Amino acid sequence: MSETLDPLSTRACRMTHAYNTGIEITEKLRAGDSLLSSVVDSTIQTEHLNDNYPEWHPAPHSFLGMDRLLIYREATGESYRALARYQELAEPLGLKHIPDESVLSRTWRKRFDDGVREFVQVAANFVIKQSHDREFSAPAVRPKAEIVDEVDLSTDDETAGCEFSDKQIYRTTRLARDHGFDEFDSDRAANATYEDTQFFELQTFMGMVNCGTPQGAARFRYRHGSDSSPHGDTHLRTIKQFAPGELINGFDAVADQLLSVIESEASFRRPVTVAIDITTVPYYGNVEGMVMVSGLNHEERAFKFATLSIVGLNIPLILAVEPVRESSAWDENPPNQIHSVVRRLVRRARQHVPIETVLCDREFDSMRVFQTLSNLGVNYLIPKRITSTEKDVIETMESDGEDVAVESASVHVESGEHSMQFLYVPSTKGEGTTVFATNLRVGPEEAESFCRRYSRRWQIENEYKSIKNDFLAKTSSKDYRVRLFYFVFAVLLYNIWRLTDFLLKAGVDSEMEYAPVLTAGECVEIVVSALIPPD
Repeated sequence: MSETLDPLSTRACRMTHAYNTGIEITEKLRAGDSLLSSVVDSTIQTEHLNDNYPEWHPAPHSFLGMDRLLIYREATGESYRALARYQELAEPLGLKHIPDESVLSRTWRKRFDDGVREFVQVAANFVIKQSHDREFSAPAVRPKAEIVDEVDLSTDDETAGCEFSDKQIYRTTRLARDHGFDEFDSDRAANATYEDTQFFELQTFMGMVNCGTPQGAARFRYRHGSDSSPHGDTHLRTIKQFAPGELINGFDAVADQLLSVIESEASFRRPVTVAIDITTVPYYGNVEGMVMVSGLNHEERAFKFATLSIVGLNIPLILAVEPVRESSAWDENPPNQIHSVVRRLVRRARQHVPIETVLCDREFDSMRVFQTLSNLGVNYLIPKRITSTEKDVIETMESDGEDVAVESASVHVESGEHSMQFLYVPSTKGEGTTVFATNLRVGPEEAESFCRRYSRRWQIENEYKSIKNDFLAKTSSKDYRVRLFYFVFAVLLYNIWRLTDFLLKAGVDSEMEYAPVLTAGECVEIVVSALIPPD
């Protein structure tokens, strides 16, 4: 604590109790107890901890039990979503069950006031620092580096150090949400029982709680009343009204709206660097007649989706989504034309922003892809597969003692031709040499620094992780319209999250950072609360 406290003040007493709790937990850990049992068996004095929920509030979870659970969560660094999966924690902590992430987040932000949050963090952070400084075994405790830079213990650990109030966050998230759903229309009758917005509410809720349609619809109706949400079967029937082409067009229109919100911000740099990649959503059913299912290997099957995303120092929005249809043993699809996928993605994205450079991974190492990007008038940087030709060059480099080499080449395919270069540079993943293909003129002295641009592509992997873990609802449906809707909607929620983060940061006079102010789970919860009327 940086300031001097009156030893008789309420806060001073609360901090003393917090340190006593942290000391108790630490000593039990040193004695060999698990972190869970150490937290359960520690003393928590509650006389200076305020429960913001009145006695008549329907919250089923005990205040003391939630205190212990959130101390455990702070000490481990687990996300709300991960914590909700550990139902075995409930009984030792004196809870009926571990609540879902929305309840956990709401407890932290609403039920706990500044004093309780400070108590939890002081106790947990004492344990974290002591377990690492005194070097005794406590594998469940999070790394000390994750908490040593915290300066304001009165705020949520996931937004520590930021200067945004709850009011700002809620207002900005609602603004972002208002630009996200208008372009999607199921074209249902005007006198339909439910409006499209109500289906979007349910879909958002399903992504938030990570469940499928039947379970999600039932839980949603239970929480908000039978008149406020459609049945799961009705939800699926409505989703199937969205033809794949309409979904893609609607997504493009939304991307244009989102970019229009930020076009006046100086922190948004043009032209942009983008990354193209393909992600998979596993499929475990019968593949007969499933033309959009691809074989990953002899056993694994999946739906594939290609995306184009802004990367680098800009807001990491996904500008275009494209279904990938491959040739498989169980269908009559033509061989995959990956360059056609690239062409469609870039053309749609260029309707929104000028593109300077395209980054792809080795899956796109193809002369047709190179020529397609050249025909579109954009630069590219793509790692190349190592063949016998590249091995010969690398051997010559090693014998000559060279770390970097540049080889000129040219592309000749039916769609055109252009000059290009192969850049041989030291691998950033260890020993060895990586080869990149580019249509830019790059000299040997600048090749290594130029290829570092490729590191920006890692952002797209984080995007896929967030989309699948935080926004994508579960489904076992074989209907591709359902699969595509679920994925496109999850990407839409991801973009709303990132737009919200950008709008919050845009008002701060500092360098735009990649790390978000608001977690994905918190953003989805606010989107749901903004869509759904209060209970």
